[in-house]
Amino acid sequence: MADLPARIDELWERAGELGPDDADALAVVTEAITLLDRGEERVAEVDPATDEVVVHEWLKRAILLLFRLRAIETTELGPFEYADKLPLKHDFAASGVRVVPGASARFGSHLGRGVVCMPSYVNIGARVGDGTMVDTWATVGSCAQIGERVHLSGGVGIGGVLEPPQAAPVVVEDDAMIGSRCMVTEGARVGRGAVLGAGVILNPSIPVIDAETGGELSRGHVPPWSVAVLATRRRVFPGGEFFLPCVLVIKRLAEGERHDKAQLNDVLREHGASV
Repeated sequence: MADLPARIDELWERAGELGPDDADALAVVTEAITLLDRGEERVAEVDPATDEVVVHEWLKRAILLLFRLRAIETTELGPFEYADKLPLKHDFAASGVRVVPGASARFGSHLGRGVVCMPSYVNIGARVGDGTMVDTWATVGSCAQIGERVHLSGGVGIGGVLEPPQAAPVVVEDDAMIGSRCMVTEGARVGRGAVLGAGVILNPSIPVIDAETGGELSRGHVPPWSVAVLATRRRVFPGGEFFLPCVLVIKRLAEGERHDKAQLNDVLREHGASV
């Protein structure tokens, strides 16, 4: 393992020469992807000292190399046929993961113990922490980092990012709740214990505004232990007056406060939103 990142970087430098017939290169890359699959490595993490997202570029490079080194293979399951370069994950029961028919997770993603996947999709490089629920038709994009005890509600779209390798993926921290049909993309971040009401659109260009002060808190980062909903801001353009999306923080939770869904729904309904 000590020199595995260097071996991946060396392969990356001559990626244009590689193809499915290079068994040695494939073995090196598969070793790296297996570490992701088992949860022994991760593409990105929050540095507790700086609170910044740190991206491990060599692992993203390994994922990109894997697509170059594997050929398309056909898989048949009952009446279904698939043609892909990557296999799916296996041994869910041994990992303590519940996967409902219609759900799939690619090899190279990691599902922690106690994860429940309703009919949903988890892409390569993604990490889903212990005890998290990936609800019906939710998607977890490539390299997204989802914390422990998170609820991704029905239809949530967590965006993926592979290129460029240094780009930060979406990070949803522990104990967060993401409401139905939210779209969290392009390296956005949801802080620990935060709640997003249904339909929130969050990316690094979306301003996050404090409802009490009207001040902008950040772009694309919902602070920890807060409740946020989709809102709009009036903007004037040469062609007229328009309303652009923003995210409005309407309530602050006590740190460690458990999410009582009935209570949250009352808070959100007061502002015309829901989980």
